[in-house]
Amino acid sequence: MVTVEFCTDPAEFLAVAADYLAEEPVVTSVLATNAARVAGGAGLGGPYEWFAVAREAGRVVGAAMRTAPFEPYPLYVCPMPEEAAIELARQLHARGEYAGGANGALPAARIVAEETVRLAGGRVSVAMASRLHELGTLEMPADVPGRARPATYADLDLCRRWLSDFGRAARDQSENPDYAHEHAVPSEDDVRRKIDEFLLLWEVDGDIVSLAGATPPAHGVARVAPVYTPEERRGHGYGTAVTAESSRLLAADGTRLCLFTDVDNPISNHVYAKIGYRPVVDMANHTLLRA
Repeated sequence: MVTVEFCTDPAEFLAVAADYLAEEPVVTSVLATNAARVAGGAGLGGPYEWFAVAREAGRVVGAAMRTAPFEPYPLYVCPMPEEAAIELARQLHARGEYAGGANGALPAARIVAEETVRLAGGRVSVAMASRLHELGTLEMPADVPGRARPATYADLDLCRRWLSDFGRAARDQSENPDYAHEHAVPSEDDVRRKIDEFLLLWEVDGDIVSLAGATPPAHGVARVAPVYTPEERRGHGYGTAVTAESSRLLAADGTRLCLFTDVDNPISNHVYAKIGYRPVVDMANHTLLRA
């Protein structure tokens, strides 16, 4: 029998789900880093802030969260058995909580979305399909001019502008124009936090041409994101170079690396494969549209 338990205390969730998160640290990276940030006092600003675990015979076999500060306030669903995904949707329905979206690992996220609309009406629309990759053997690109350096607060304005541009590009790539993508315009505090955590710049002749960020490690896994090169600087390998150098630096202490790509973007999928990233699981952002 599968059961689903909800909690609003991220520290409690991290303790209860510790074995599950440690067993699959790559595919649970988003949930683990988000819960750690909230436990550390980060205010996300959304109307919902809960975490959930699915149990089977007492053992945690899945996890989810709803902490998004952007509409339609989607769930984030990690891998779980089909019965657990269905039970999660049913429990939310019983709570009177309609999930405006269900993002995360397939097929679990899709099952939650479909069961939600079966119970409450509406339809499921795929806003974006993505793929999670893990770094295998890193291959550093050759013959890319320039060098990497850490971002500082002196770069704050440029970094904020580029992170905003990255978010705008991500929204434009979504096939569903009604979907408010998670990459909103960052605040100055958001950018400072990114700089403090990890934000690497690529420079050519003193000009900054690309950047790459990363999340703090959770259960030994860090996630490279975002990677951005302005349109006028693309085509020279700068994004590849800054991603590879970021990966080299982050992996130096044994940290495992992962990143997401847009399934429908052959360029990014090819670039990351070229430097050693290998597919792990397909994911999708689903919007749940009421009838």
